[in-house]
Amino acid sequence: MSLYLIIDILGTIAFAISGVLTAMHKRLDLFGIFIIAFVTSVGGGTLRDVLLDVQIVWMHNMTYVYVIFLSAVFAIIFRNKLNYFRRTLFLFDTIGIALFTMVGIEKGVQMDLNPIICVSLGTMSACFGGVIRDILCNEIPIIFRKEIYATACVLGGVFYFLLELTPMDTSWIVITSGSVVIAVRLLAVRFKLSLPSMYPKEDSNR
Repeated sequence: MSLYLIIDILGTIAFAISGVLTAMHKRLDLFGIFIIAFVTSVGGGTLRDVLLDVQIVWMHNMTYVYVIFLSAVFAIIFRNKLNYFRRTLFLFDTIGIALFTMVGIEKGVQMDLNPIICVSLGTMSACFGGVIRDILCNEIPIIFRKEIYATACVLGGVFYFLLELTPMDTSWIVITSGSVVIAVRLLAVRFKLSLPSMYPKEDSNR
């Protein structure tokens, strides 16, 4: 099994669980929970593949469908074990964006695209499943708020191409760059770092 496939599967699992937790927080029915898990997992990758005009992976490889289903069932069964809902959702969401950022970048590299486009594809892969999830759950998507979210993906992508200039093995480049995404996201939340706001303080809490 290739590193690319392993990362893609792990990202799918992380986002499926993230989708289930969000759907359950919104008290959706069983069908709604599985739908949210599915779109969270494959939404960003589907949009990426449509733009690249390549086959949509989950439509040709049922492994992804099975993984999403099993991950959703796991999250539902062990929902009472997933304490501290916000922290758990945050953790799986953070792992998901790191893994999918690397998947999107790798796809762009395989097609010999410009590094800027590769980083954009990685960010899209990581964030747009969550965007669809939040819209369906009647939430303002995280990337449209001042939280550092997509920025972490971009920084991880930039780090990837900087490491490409070194003799480091590709596998370690992927692992290290993905870790950068996770670290930036965790540090941003831990120290309440955010992008500058365009609005006065009294408006930002409305």
